[in-house]
Amino acid sequence: METEVMTFIMIVLPIYLVSFLLYLVRVFKGPTISDTVLAIDAISFETIVLMAIFAIFFKSLLLIPVAILLSVWTYALDVFVAKYLEKKEMGD
Repeated sequence: METEVMTFIMIVLPIYLVSFLLYLVRVFKGPTISDTVLAIDAISFETIVLMAIFAIFFKSLLLIPVAILLSVWTYALDVFVAKYLEKKEMGD
């Protein structure tokens, strides 16, 4: 099982790195707040998946609560930005 997971990590890791770089470009260059928030969400969710893969590989249960906490933080970020954009559109 460990060799299959290690092979999977070696195949997927370069793809994750390229996507992180593309998302970082969108974070810093994004023309709107929505583009920036969407890129941050994608980075966060990819980090959560990567943490889950590493938790399986290293047989560490510590990474799972951290991934759950990161997903809750990302959801809260979405809610706060949506509230901000809603108030901005309504003129309050």
